[in-house]
Amino acid sequence: MAPPLVLLQDIHLRFGATPLLDGAELSVSASERVCLVGRNGSGKSTLLKVAAGLVAPDSGSRFFQPGATVRYLPQEPDFSGHATTLSYVEAGLGPGDDAYRAQYLLEELGLTGREDPSNLSGGEARRAALARVIAPEPDVLLLDEPTNHLDLPAIEWLESELRGLRSAIVLISHDRRFLETLSRATVWLDRGQTRRLEQGFAAFEAWRDEVLEQEETERHKLDRKIVAELDWLRYGVTARRKRNVRRLGLLHSMRKDRREERRAVGNVKLTVSEAETSGKLVIEAKGIAKSYGDRAVVKDFSTRILRGDRIGIIGPNGAGKTTLIKLLTGELAPDSGTVKLGTNLEIASLDQKRAALDPATTLKDALTGGGSDQVMVGGQPKHVIGYLKDFLFTPDQANAPLSVLSGGERGRLMLARALALPSNMLVLDEPTNDLDLETLDLLQEMVADYPGTVILVSHDRDFLDRTVSSVIVAEGEGVFSEYAGGYSDMVTQRGRGVEARDKSAPSARAKGGAGQGKSASQGGASQAGASQAGVAQGKDKRKLSFHEQHALKTLPKTMDTLRAKVEKLAAEIADPTLYARDPARFQKTSAALAEAQGALDTAEEEWLRLEILKEELEG
Repeated sequence: MAPPLVLLQDIHLRFGATPLLDGAELSVSASERVCLVGRNGSGKSTLLKVAAGLVAPDSGSRFFQPGATVRYLPQEPDFSGHATTLSYVEAGLGPGDDAYRAQYLLEELGLTGREDPSNLSGGEARRAALARVIAPEPDVLLLDEPTNHLDLPAIEWLESELRGLRSAIVLISHDRRFLETLSRATVWLDRGQTRRLEQGFAAFEAWRDEVLEQEETERHKLDRKIVAELDWLRYGVTARRKRNVRRLGLLHSMRKDRREERRAVGNVKLTVSEAETSGKLVIEAKGIAKSYGDRAVVKDFSTRILRGDRIGIIGPNGAGKTTLIKLLTGELAPDSGTVKLGTNLEIASLDQKRAALDPATTLKDALTGGGSDQVMVGGQPKHVIGYLKDFLFTPDQANAPLSVLSGGERGRLMLARALALPSNMLVLDEPTNDLDLETLDLLQEMVADYPGTVILVSHDRDFLDRTVSSVIVAEGEGVFSEYAGGYSDMVTQRGRGVEARDKSAPSARAKGGAGQGKSASQGGASQAGASQAGVAQGKDKRKLSFHEQHALKTLPKTMDTLRAKVEKLAAEIADPTLYARDPARFQKTSAALAEAQGALDTAEEEWLRLEILKEELEG
């Protein structure tokens, strides 16, 4: 295999009594695409900071290939010392990097470069931070939750941009579709230690379940052995011979191992408190509209929502999705049209902005309202500590202020508050924010099994596909349309996903257009204009060469062959017994897999470049 650009070995780091990292390892070679997965609080972000050199471990080694460039995307970027977003992004460029890419990427991400960083929203701050780390096209890109606060168009643009980079990437994300699209290897951080799978995230969950099942089997074997040894201790010892002393020592060792074993974190217990059944007709909206000044947020929208429906609302940020929910649930009156709510309707809501959380309030008081140790769940009292345990909080956290909670813990708390209320209709605004993959699985099952009606807003394409029966899409300028099925079904029917950018933006991605874009911008033209000017010049000067035309015809077949080779090698290396049986073959197969994957990535990038060039030259 290729020598690693970044190598972490036997990393140990302790915060408090429990070790966070206990022998963790990470290896990243050129052009590798690695996703780092694990439960909330398992130490993924900390391990990435160790790789970036921002956190020093208690012990272990960290190696960087001399001369390799590394860029790290934090969850909370620091804009101090920068007057504009452009200066912030340009500060991340190296001496030989193209300064034009800073402005280009900002425009691609919907920013001008003139924004004051102190006034940025969460989504705008994330976009500026992404531009800063992508612009230099580093050898290694370390990304911690890059899709946080991004809408669907930005997420899909980011996927496309990262696929086109030659950088090695280590990625932490809770977006399944994003992980499946980009990853080629998976590192699982669990109880302080790492395990590596030489396949993308799509194969991870089945592999993880096999590992945990094997652990449980070994645990049962150990328990039975301890019971047998205890029986010998009670009835089988005849004298204090050395053999007996040694056997007793082994028993003590087994019991110590069993006692100190760090078991896998349990799952959240998501139980919805059900209210009386609502009427069959839940919501009927006819011709509703809402405007703020001259801007139409919702325009002439009609729908009928029946009991048991699961409705997803999608669109770019600022399209009016939250306003539409407020209109449908009666929280906001429409300027025109009517909304009729069904009978016996009990609504429980989840606020995406966590607005109801006072940072100074304790975890216990946030659930009970203060002055009590009981929380009402479905109209029945339950001790708050027991309810906290259902959502993976420890008793020690009960009196902790909310300000110390992580994003994932705040998300679980909001779920706990919403699900405690009796309801027959759930309104979930970005329910997947900051939740780990295991909790997302349980939330998905809860939504599927919920006997009432669900309306949810989400940018998680996989979650939408798994949960909703129809989607309402913001088409732009206040127009909303409804499509049957999940997100993928909507794309099939509509012929495209959710857009937020100018259609000409992809043509500006061509490497050859960088210089043209520069000269056009010096003349005061927009990015789109620069791209069109470059195309016009290209049409006059040249057509595809014979070799480029030949490559366009033959590359698809080459890619198919390489994909089949990658799948065959990946299946062979997935055999858990291969390394033990034949280490040399394992190494040879690993090297062949890396080589085939690299060849496939190169072929795909070349084919994409030629397709874009052909489209530009042909207009």
